[in-house]
Amino acid sequence: MKYDAIIFDFDGVLIESEWVGNRQIARYLTGIGHPTTTEESMANFMGLAGGDFIGAVERWIGRVLPDDFHTTRKAEDERVMAEGIDAVAGAITFVQGLPADLPIAIASSSSCRWIRRHLDHIGLRDRFEPMIFSGREHVARGKPEPDLYLYAAHALGIDIARCVIIEDSPVGATGAVVSGAHVIGFVGGSHCAPDHGDRLRAIGVRDIAGSFDEVAALIA
Repeated sequence: MKYDAIIFDFDGVLIESEWVGNRQIARYLTGIGHPTTTEESMANFMGLAGGDFIGAVERWIGRVLPDDFHTTRKAEDERVMAEGIDAVAGAITFVQGLPADLPIAIASSSSCRWIRRHLDHIGLRDRFEPMIFSGREHVARGKPEPDLYLYAAHALGIDIARCVIIEDSPVGATGAVVSGAHVIGFVGGSHCAPDHGDRLRAIGVRDIAGSFDEVAALIA
């Protein structure tokens, strides 16, 4: 291993949630008179959470979101929480194949409740506990700031410069690059368009991986 620890983003890296979530957002916005494709939703909102997410959506549609947006999103989240979301291809095998003593963590914009539920679904929770961190819950400034990655590295007891971060979203990659870690831009999720790697390179990500086999080669 070239690195002393791995910090994983979650949605779109370990589980196929980006396509599911952005499809629902696009359908809702289209239904209230603002035609939006899933691809446009991903391009504009992927990786954002909380007020940053709401602000981006409202700028996109040019008005305040209706109150039922929040109730609709909550209902969709609960449905998905009940059903579970499957892992990104190769993710389970990759994580299970890591050395047992290698420090790893999750640094995500999602809630810890969301992360743990889906880690249970894909059978990886025990490997990550207790190193599961949320930009909503553990830091004052979430992505695209670097704070969450720095928090995770500190919790792991590893210098951030000795960590590798696996990120898929431009928002997340922005903070990951600033953090001082080595960043691998992951484009192996079903939500990634052919030009997704170029978008990440433009942010400063040097290494792009289209699969977990490629991630393994980059960190070996």
